[in-house]
Amino acid sequence: MASKVTLSQALGTDGSDYNHRQKIATHYQVSATNKSRLKYCIFFHYLLFFVMLAKLSADILDHLDIFILEIEELQVPQFFNHPTNLFSLLFQPLWWEYIWCISLLLSFLALSAIKRNRVKTLQKYMIGIILLGYGPLGYAIVYYFKDVWTYLTVGKSEDIHLWQSLPYGVLWYAFILLASQVHCFSLYFSWNLLIAWRTRGAKRMD
Repeated sequence: MASKVTLSQALGTDGSDYNHRQKIATHYQVSATNKSRLKYCIFFHYLLFFVMLAKLSADILDHLDIFILEIEELQVPQFFNHPTNLFSLLFQPLWWEYIWCISLLLSFLALSAIKRNRVKTLQKYMIGIILLGYGPLGYAIVYYFKDVWTYLTVGKSEDIHLWQSLPYGVLWYAFILLASQVHCFSLYFSWNLLIAWRTRGAKRMD
């Protein structure tokens, strides 16, 4: 028994080396788990992007001088509880919608960071999500607050814009809620990755 202990000590496996390897393995597991979850968040970001793109399709096609009847009929909202053709005047896409769409490009930064464990690249992704993701959403919350508040306190009225008999502001708030959750989890998993990479000494300079 004594000879076995002496041999193990000579090989440097007295227990501390095992604990060290366990810590390293744990960090790798945390990194792999959060990478997978961040990819799911990016996937949902893409889904929301296509929802926004569908909403913007009428305006985009209009600028390209392309007319598709089905899209035009879908996009015509109801204003003052009566069908109108005032979409081009009242429901033109706002600047925040296009800026939010740009946030999808940040996914390439995240995927690049995940592939090579790049701390600085992932930090840029997180900053971009805050600016291009949460920034436009924050503006939209303020912009549609009056309509949503009126709908919640008074109900449907002539002061509320409707689309397909649904309050326009409430629909946007539903989108904002989903997008905010996706961005929140993206930042959370990104932060976990930063901690894991730094802890195991995998920080790489871009």
